Amino acid sequence: MIDSTQPFQFFNRGPSPAVRLVFFVALSLLFLFVDARYRYLESTRSALSVVVSPIQRLATMPSVLWQRAGDFFVTQHSLVTESDALHQQHQRDAAQLLQLQALQIENQQLRKLMALPLRAEFTTQMTEIVYAERDVFKRKVVVNKGADANLQPGQVVMDDSGIVGQVTRVFPWLSEVTLVTEKDHAVPVQVLRNGLRTVVFGAGDTSQLSLRYMPVSSDIQNGDMLVTSGIDGVYPQGIPVAKVDKIERDPAYPFARITCLPVAGVAKHRHLLILSSLPKLPERPAEELAAAEAEKNPKSRRKK
Repeated sequence: MIDSTQPFQFFNRGPSPAVRLVFFVALSLLFLFVDARYRYLESTRSALSVVVSPIQRLATMPSVLWQRAGDFFVTQHSLVTESDALHQQHQRDAAQLLQLQALQIENQQLRKLMALPLRAEFTTQMTEIVYAERDVFKRKVVVNKGADANLQPGQVVMDDSGIVGQVTRVFPWLSEVTLVTEKDHAVPVQVLRNGLRTVVFGAGDTSQLSLRYMPVSSDIQNGDMLVTSGIDGVYPQGIPVAKVDKIERDPAYPFARITCLPVAGVAKHRHLLILSSLPKLPERPAEELAAAEAEKNPKSRRKK
């Protein structure tokens, strides 16, 4: 009887494994020879590559994703590092650029100082501001030259634009310069437009000067240039000092209120010029000295 539980077989015996191996090896060699010789399997290979390509990509997807994730983090880190380095380099370049600009401005100012058209009888010395007075109510600076450079009290200090101040104290290696903006510091000047002589006073502010005791009818206009008159024997004649900025005339008061702006960079530059002392003026006659003393001491005249 036939067992119904077993599958039906046409052949009770098939080829042996060795025969199968030989058969498939021979078939493979035949296909290799035909492909190499006649290129018959080129289209078949192309079709198989199209079918297998999605499977290959799907198989390699995890490794590709892992590699891209690693590249992303590495690239992110490198970009952050490069950005920090560029930021630091930018800060260094910005600092160097500011220094270069400062040097260029300083160089221009030095060139202007060296090209100042001064009178022949005056000699100049270049000096540099060391520090400014700490007292906010004083307008004074200290320069890096003193008695060692033959500086004397009373010498005039200026920049490339005009009068800055006057040497008031001399130390062995330093000197104190009182600025024209020091409160009640007086400079004899004259109006360049019409030659009117007056005195400009410091107002205690680095950006302001004032003309005092000028009658309301005085011929002074906004924009007038004030230059040194040279009649005091301290300041040379014709050096710019200030420019008239504001005039207030009130008929109720005998004097006008005139505000001026200093021409020189009183609170700007580091390098200044110190002029040599002016030649001594001849002494005043004895009669003028006696009259001046009498005017100063009216009480003594009354006693007499």
